[in-house]
Amino acid sequence: MQERTHKVTVRLTDEEYARLLAKMDEVGVSCMSMYIRKMILDGYCVRLKTDDFSEIVYLLRMCSNNLNQYAKKANAFGDVYAADMEDLKMRLDEIWEHTKNMMIAFSQIR
Repeated sequence: MQERTHKVTVRLTDEEYARLLAKMDEVGVSCMSMYIRKMILDGYCVRLKTDDFSEIVYLLRMCSNNLNQYAKKANAFGDVYAADMEDLKMRLDEIWEHTKNMMIAFSQIR
């Protein structure tokens, strides 16, 4: 990491300071230096909502468990039911839909 050697001092009114703290809270940042540096260099801070990520992880776990069960069934009996495969395909399609929506949301961040 590059050493930071230049110090910049900024004075704020009580109102400005309160707004700064509120904006830091909005994006979930607790380090004032990090927040101000990000705003100076990039002009914005983004707080990503992880609800969609959690949903995708949950769906992937379910599909992985199902795949393991199908593999065990195929190894034991030599057959997998078409309905089981269709169920897995629907779950994977749902995961792709969530992923696509997240990518669209990420692409709109400016």
